[in-house]
Amino acid sequence: MDRREFFTLKRRSKAPSPMPYAGLRQIYSGLAPYTGAWTRKEVAHLLKRTMFGAKVADINHFLAMSPSAAVDELLNVPTGLPAPPLKNYDNTDIDAADPDTTVAQGSTWVNTVSTDGTANSKRAGSLKAWWIGNMINQDRSIREKMVLFWHNHFTTELSMYETATYGYKYNVLLTQSAVGNFKTLVKDMTLNVAMLRYLNGYLNTYTAPDENYARELQELFTLGKENNPNYTEDDVVAAARVLTGWRIKPDDESVFFRPEAHDKNSKTFSSFYNGTVIAGRSDATGGEAELDDLLNMIFAKQVEVSEFIVKRLYTWFVYYTIEPDTLTNVIKPLAQQFRDGGWEIKPVLATLLKSEHFFDVLSQGCLIKSPLEMIVGMVREFDVAFPDASNYAAQYDMWDYLRNQSELMQQNICDPPSVSGWPAYHQLPAYYEMWINHDTIIKRHRLIEQLMTTGYMRNNTTLIIDPVAFTRLLPNPMDPNALINDAVDILYRVPLSDARKAKLKADTLLYGQTDDIYWTNYWNAHVGTPSDMAAYQTVYNRLQPLYSYLTGLAEYHLA
Repeated sequence: MDRREFFTLKRRSKAPSPMPYAGLRQIYSGLAPYTGAWTRKEVAHLLKRTMFGAKVADINHFLAMSPSAAVDELLNVPTGLPAPPLKNYDNTDIDAADPDTTVAQGSTWVNTVSTDGTANSKRAGSLKAWWIGNMINQDRSIREKMVLFWHNHFTTELSMYETATYGYKYNVLLTQSAVGNFKTLVKDMTLNVAMLRYLNGYLNTYTAPDENYARELQELFTLGKENNPNYTEDDVVAAARVLTGWRIKPDDESVFFRPEAHDKNSKTFSSFYNGTVIAGRSDATGGEAELDDLLNMIFAKQVEVSEFIVKRLYTWFVYYTIEPDTLTNVIKPLAQQFRDGGWEIKPVLATLLKSEHFFDVLSQGCLIKSPLEMIVGMVREFDVAFPDASNYAAQYDMWDYLRNQSELMQQNICDPPSVSGWPAYHQLPAYYEMWINHDTIIKRHRLIEQLMTTGYMRNNTTLIIDPVAFTRLLPNPMDPNALINDAVDILYRVPLSDARKAKLKADTLLYGQTDDIYWTNYWNAHVGTPSDMAAYQTVYNRLQPLYSYLTGLAEYHLA
């Protein structure tokens, strides 16, 4: 499949009507609660948008609930944090005097400050692999998908701030704030050590105000740049002056306010902010007081902030573009709920994900999977076995391999390409289509083929898709027609024609035979004597090309 074939499918293939394409999609449903069918199709749609992939066990779990109850459970994120990343590397080339050398392999490094470049490079690898592991091992909640959403929204680049403990603290903030209060998150992010380092907030002083964070706070994080009228360059300068004086303490990497570096004069803003004046403060609490004033002033632009964030949530969970009817029927009422609810994210997500609009047929199968969605979703849906925690070195190796594959496909966790995040989430008119090009589509297929055939092998451990184990998870694997239908329902978000299914059955499961009983007999022989390797190999040799074919089609890359 080449790029032209992929986009031919995207423009044409959709059930029951043609698939929407940017600028052509018309959808009139609104935020009324969804009351339609609740089958594996709808459950898979919900899970593929709110988690990484839809595992058979997860589909079965949520299928037993109502749509509303399913969304409630997905939004009930755990309060505890995932276990922290481990030291999966040795001390080679690390300065013997650096504290990292005292951290035992297999223990966490997050509580030990390191200034050694080699140690931080190795820690960065550990952090990135661990983050992939969190996605793979996610619970039945929206948390990890929201962590990635906020990572793309409040972008930082580990390759620029270079200190892995900063990156861990950044991840912790995103995790704890996944479905929390947006205004609180903005304040916490402003004073997050990774963000302070990334956008030079730690260098911001009254003698040389640094505008980087002040600009992105307004342009990318809260208000956007499409308002008319909008904030001015003078507002950026004034906000930078408000934010002067915040510093990072080297010995424990804590953030503190240094009054002598702060601009103590009053700051006057433009008519966009109604000429607000933020009084200068000179005491030790002045930095936080002025920050609160700044955020109160920004969030007083309630319509602008609420619509900007709701649009970001919509394009992440529903569709790339927003048509006029969607603006009226979905975005504006959600934005009203957002600001009326005191900037709480969870109720807004609940309304959106429970809505008839979210489950509308034109909202399904219309997104292109990002590299992380494709890779993590694939290993989760096929229930790929990973080394357990007792073999943490091999576990991290496998996580890092998948991280590297995602990077090759242009999505490197911890390191988006710019402060704007990954272009596919914001750059019009292509949006998610940017994930697919002549280079990345080849790499997608190469990874799928590897995991479907030889697997990835390292240090006597193999990461591989087991087609027989996956098939055992299906409700009726002895029936070749049910098997293919069930597999397509899990792996695809667009339909496969009956003619294509029939040919696929004949070419793989029946292997040239004409009667379904041939497959039934093969499967029953394997199930009846699971230790019989010849019987196992027979079904393996028919299932492997079946799944290779399904994952090789363009349909597999749509969510």
